[in-house]
Amino acid sequence: MLQAKSSSTGSVGNWGPVIVAVVLFVLLTPGLLFQIPGKSRVVEFGNMQTSGASIAVHAIVFSGLITIFLVAIGVHIYAAKV
Repeated sequence: MLQAKSSSTGSVGNWGPVIVAVVLFVLLTPGLLFQIPGKSRVVEFGNMQTSGASIAVHAIVFSGLITIFLVAIGVHIYAAKV
């Protein structure tokens, strides 16, 4: 019979997926650093505007990068609970 272990001190948590997702989310926010497609050009930098098309493109780029970092590369950052 399988029993779940209770969380005790000294257990380790994997923070890699959380940190990678937050950093990518902030960096890929449409209009913050860049926007693909822009309103007048293909790429616009720091315009702080967005559109439906740019949200879709940034979501696809985010999904691809998070898949590469978490599945293909396997980023792991462990933090021990004290």
